[in-house]
Amino acid sequence: MSEVTDADFEAEVRGSDLPVLVEFTADWCPPCRQMGPVLRALADETGDRLKVVQLNVDHNPLTTNAYKVLSMPTFMVFSGGEPVKAMVGARPKRRLLAELDEVL
Repeated sequence: MSEVTDADFEAEVRGSDLPVLVEFTADWCPPCRQMGPVLRALADETGDRLKVVQLNVDHNPLTTNAYKVLSMPTFMVFSGGEPVKAMVGARPKRRLLAELDEVL
């Protein structure tokens, strides 16, 4: 799982051949920290079908504002360069996988 920034969001997320799950996160957000192991496990499990990245909202305000992200964690799925699904709040891996089923 890698981090993306305002500078490389276009190339890493919108330009990806795979669907991309972006976690909009913050260092001060306990539920975001709770999602770290879940996202790493998800990335390991779906690495050939889904790219999983994190974007720190405090360090990347342009992208955060462009997608009107107000709550952390917010998960957005991008496919073909466009956002196709958004989810707010921490969730177990099983539920996250179920919500991503239509994208995978």
